[in-house]
Amino acid sequence: MAGSVLVAIVASMGNLLQGWDNATIAGAVIYIKKEFGLESTIEGLVVAMSLIGATIVTTFSGAVSDWVGRRPMLIVSSILYFVSGLVMLWSPNVYILLLARFIDGLGIGLAVTLVPVYISETAPAEIRGLLNTLPQFSGSGGMFLSYCMVFGMSLMTKPDWRIMLGVLSIPSLLYFALTIFYLPESPRWLVSKGRMVEARQVLQRLRGREDVSGEMALLVEGLGVGADTSIEEYIIGPANDLIDDQEAPADEEQITLYGPEEGLSWVARPVKGQSTLGLISRHGSIESQNVPLMDPLVTLFGSVHEKLPEMGSMRSMLFPNFGSMFSVAEQQNKPDQWDDESVQREGEDDASDGIGGDSDDNLQSPLLSRQTTSLEGKDNFPPHAVHGSALSMRRNSSLMQGAGGEAVSSMGIGGGWQLAWKWSEREGADGKKEGGFKRIYLHQEGVPGSRRGSLVSLPGGEVPEEGEFIQAAALVSQPALYSKELMEQHPVGPAMVHPAETAAKGPRWRDLLEPGVKHALFVGVGIQILQQFAGINGVLYYTPQILEEAGVGILLSNIGISSTSVSILISAITTLLMLPCIGVAMRLMDISGRRFLLLSTIPILIASLIVLVVANLLDLGTVLHAVLSTASVIIYFCCFVMGFGPVPNILCAEIFPTRVRGVCIAVCALTFWIGDIIVTYTLPVMLSTIGLAGVFGIYGVFCAIALVFVFLKVPETKGMPLEVITEFFAVGAKQAQVARN
Repeated sequence: MAGSVLVAIVASMGNLLQGWDNATIAGAVIYIKKEFGLESTIEGLVVAMSLIGATIVTTFSGAVSDWVGRRPMLIVSSILYFVSGLVMLWSPNVYILLLARFIDGLGIGLAVTLVPVYISETAPAEIRGLLNTLPQFSGSGGMFLSYCMVFGMSLMTKPDWRIMLGVLSIPSLLYFALTIFYLPESPRWLVSKGRMVEARQVLQRLRGREDVSGEMALLVEGLGVGADTSIEEYIIGPANDLIDDQEAPADEEQITLYGPEEGLSWVARPVKGQSTLGLISRHGSIESQNVPLMDPLVTLFGSVHEKLPEMGSMRSMLFPNFGSMFSVAEQQNKPDQWDDESVQREGEDDASDGIGGDSDDNLQSPLLSRQTTSLEGKDNFPPHAVHGSALSMRRNSSLMQGAGGEAVSSMGIGGGWQLAWKWSEREGADGKKEGGFKRIYLHQEGVPGSRRGSLVSLPGGEVPEEGEFIQAAALVSQPALYSKELMEQHPVGPAMVHPAETAAKGPRWRDLLEPGVKHALFVGVGIQILQQFAGINGVLYYTPQILEEAGVGILLSNIGISSTSVSILISAITTLLMLPCIGVAMRLMDISGRRFLLLSTIPILIASLIVLVVANLLDLGTVLHAVLSTASVIIYFCCFVMGFGPVPNILCAEIFPTRVRGVCIAVCALTFWIGDIIVTYTLPVMLSTIGLAGVFGIYGVFCAIALVFVFLKVPETKGMPLEVITEFFAVGAKQAQVARN
């Protein structure tokens, strides 16, 4: 995973530059005010111009990134940083400085909006939370480094604010070089544009292995929006154990899973009656029924993490001898069951590869198209052949054959999930054969068991006395690029269009009205608003005063440091305290989870704000007041950067479908910037009207509201592929609609 980690580190430099700029302007504005004799309004505008620029660019950054890509937008961000640094270094008057600050804000807006999206789309599911906490760490690290620089310059006889601000061009030039020569384009964006060969090459580089067929297929499936998804469960075990003991009628419902070695196979049999996840998805758990307003989506995600524990790679348990199911065909001889026509077609495709090379122009045939193979024989495969060199699925495909006319192909997709497709054929009322092609996301539920295990009590769970078997949950829906038009041309057989044929459509605005997308937008916008109103800007603003009251300023002044330098050094110390806490959050993000960190840290934020309110309302004496205020501020910062700081951006980058991810993340980012502006500019008014205790009291109320919102509405997304997360949102939204009706 070294490739993904290095790419995430480079991408997060955009946030380092944001933190660097925020800290630099905080120190430089003191000297800018002296040189130009600025009024308070213009002084505030110098600081706020970057906020204005970030807000404006955010309004269209998402849609543009869905159109031209994530990487070009990050390159533009680095250029804007560089140009703004040069203009600030020149700045002959305040008007040029305001223009430079505006350009700087454009770069900040692009970085803050798109870096989390880029990292989410390139990171493996198992460490996505850790890597997406890097922007928070980089931002705080940039602030600390900048404060150290500004502090050092403040000790000079005549500090030059132009140099303070202009230094930004140096790291931004490095960022520009790395985005040009090192950062690849997001593989998910490449797939959405039909550039399959490039996407495969990027994934191979990021994952450090040649076989990325499973993830490539997952990325194609992620192009769907608002699929009609259902939840099913299967019992999976060795074929000899489950098949031999079954009666003939049961064979119609069984799916045989073939491994790469001859004679190695498993059987998947649907669990009859109400399955565990089925009950939860339809009625919610007992916990959610007892909690008013609990979102069924939260319960559904929670049941996944409770019932489907992280088992590493699913193939080590469910398919211990499969290896990567889409790479075995080239490495081993096919069993007798493999369809001869499929082998012949694979040979033809390999020959075509020699002619066409890796050009996307040669990928004109559907990814899945009809073959003339009959479905009636048990040993024959369905009309399921894969084309296009990008997916390598012509020559790398293993299939799972259905005993009763069903067939499934499968592969691991990370996070313990398995991607499979199922083809089934039945006779309709008019006697004609009807086929259905379904995509399945499988995940092991529980642990391997035996006759004496818990699976014996499952509804319909007649299992053998000998041998191990596994219960697996499945999200079943129509494939993302399934084409009804092609199905009409081929009465029998699945039909899928190449992603390139849908690429020109770009983001479809009507997709924002899909229930799953609307549900995700509600969660994303809600948590961004509450993050800003939790008061981080207010506490940051007041921190130097609190620490000075605690005697830190007097202590530092006694060693000959000016009051200006003292305030800058205090801010640097405060920022330094955040870094180890963010490190802890990085470690816990994929272990304990996003929801757990929020529910654990927000109560501490509330307690810290309550202590600040009490300390400012009551006369506790100078020493006690200083101790309580300092401790509360430090605890507040440490807990905020562990939970409410990074998690909203991480969640917003995870919960939207690929086709509309850029647009939706821009909506959430716009909410972030508007909330930032509101909190920043209402703080002085609130301080003059209701006082410091009142301000902290209001922030505490919003933190309490945030705690309730997270508990009721925010699901746990750790360790799940992005495409599976969006699928669950579609299921949860549908169940919420059913519950309301």
